[in-house]
Amino acid sequence: MSQITTSPVTPNVVLKSWKAPIAFGIFTVVAFVVFILLNTGASTNFRLSTESDFIQLPAIDLPALGTGIFVTALLFAMTVLSFFFSNKGKSSPIWMISAFGFFFMVGFLTWAGADGSILVPGLLLGTVGLSIPLIFGALGGIISERVGVINIAIEGQLLAGAFVSAMVATLTGSPYLGLVSAMVAGMLVSFVLATFSVKYLVDQVIVGVVLNVLVLGLTSFLYSQVLSKNTSVLNSPPRFDRIDIPVLSQIPIIGPVLFRQTLIVYLMYIIVAVVAYALFKTKWGLRLRSVGEHPMAADTVGINVAATRFWNVALAGAIAGIGGAYFTLGSVGAFQKEMTAGAGFIALAAVIFGRWDPIRATLAALLFGFASNLQNVLSIIGSPVPSEFMLMLPYVVTIFAVAGFVGRVRGPAAAGKPYTKS
Repeated sequence: MSQITTSPVTPNVVLKSWKAPIAFGIFTVVAFVVFILLNTGASTNFRLSTESDFIQLPAIDLPALGTGIFVTALLFAMTVLSFFFSNKGKSSPIWMISAFGFFFMVGFLTWAGADGSILVPGLLLGTVGLSIPLIFGALGGIISERVGVINIAIEGQLLAGAFVSAMVATLTGSPYLGLVSAMVAGMLVSFVLATFSVKYLVDQVIVGVVLNVLVLGLTSFLYSQVLSKNTSVLNSPPRFDRIDIPVLSQIPIIGPVLFRQTLIVYLMYIIVAVVAYALFKTKWGLRLRSVGEHPMAADTVGINVAATRFWNVALAGAIAGIGGAYFTLGSVGAFQKEMTAGAGFIALAAVIFGRWDPIRATLAALLFGFASNLQNVLSIIGSPVPSEFMLMLPYVVTIFAVAGFVGRVRGPAAAGKPYTKS
């Protein structure tokens, strides 16, 4: 008689993650303390239109204490809902995370701007302006890391693009040639990164750090010895004019912010859409992602891993170079020493926060730009919030993201790992 063995039945295990509801709970407690207990009882005026808008929206006065109570109650309800989702083994939906952040910010602005007036289009316009270089840098970082090369050199690519675009645009009198030269400069920095990382298998992080130091030192030296002594000849670039999109530029609030911009900003809209589509919907994107996830498997099916990495890293540098050109051709107007001020590293944080997705990274860059611009606005209206706290906010948010409070964060499996054909 044969013995029949039965394998034990493994019950379905539901994994529960309490990170999101805990984060919600912490921010709800902060809202209760700040928006209610520390409230002065004044009101904040939100102006929704500028004087040049065709459609004028009325200003809104929000009572600080009443808004604080209402917002805190909403945040508490969403925190309870988040605990409910986690108890069921589900993650908090993205709409709830977005709504939580929006209402928290409304409460914060109402509290911080008490007895003051905040121009909402101006706040948003400054946000977009500060976010443009971050978005271009983040897109370059995503392409590079998706193909398997960690791009620490975003800062150097931005700085090289800013320096070269200022010189070329000044010498030629054409901002368009300056923009093209910025792409070439960013690509040249990427060529060095790709050559040492892909061909000579040097540690990618070390190469990126060295490139940042090299570009920073080189541009600082040339600025001090060449540009600053010949400003009118070498460092007075013409800037792109703002272009108003008919009809769209007259839409209240978003019209002045999104559709009264320069060519570089409109180019950014197109590049974000193209990269987001191509990365996940085209053969090019499939090849790129396969090399970044499993280069050996990609090599097996005939994909040239080294060439794919090399040319896509170069493409990433060209995109980051456009972000550098924005400093000199769309924003500041002339090259200044160390003018990127760490924007490349914030862009790298946006890549991680956005989970290596172009749309998410763009939203993360906008969040960082909003936090940076917010400290300028609050200092103008005399808010009691220290400006140093607002400057810390993007990095605090990034720490929460990397810690997994807004979901699991996992980069491309082969990023940073050199590949040798067996």
